[in-house]
Amino acid sequence: MCETVFGKILKGDIPSYKVYEDAYTYAFLDISQVSKGHTLVIPKNAAEDILSVDPEDLAKVIQSVQKVAKAVDAAFSPAGINIIQNNRAFADQSVFHIHFHIIPRYEDDIDGFGYKWETHADAFDETAMHELKDAISNAIK
Repeated sequence: MCETVFGKILKGDIPSYKVYEDAYTYAFLDISQVSKGHTLVIPKNAAEDILSVDPEDLAKVIQSVQKVAKAVDAAFSPAGINIIQNNRAFADQSVFHIHFHIIPRYEDDIDGFGYKWETHADAFDETAMHELKDAISNAIK
């Protein structure tokens, strides 16, 4: 498997806004911020998608997804949270290292149940991203 942007983040070659890390997983803010607090959780052992990930790694990732989702909920009190995991390009997977999106949903979301992969990166400067990161990190139990 070729190295992905997530592999480069794990190696420290690309900076990220880390909210959580343990021996098996890494969670960080999505640079695009579909909504305030949009976070990604990945396994440290690279696998392309849910079809190829080791079941033990998947179990550890899901535990981290739950832990981080609870922290996002505590930090921002969203009306709901989408947990999304895409497999293969046709299903909108853009980074071929399995990852889970934690996307908080707020009362003023206008697209109902759906979600839009519109980038809101311009709405969150470095200071705002650090504030989001700290809010989530501080809420992790």
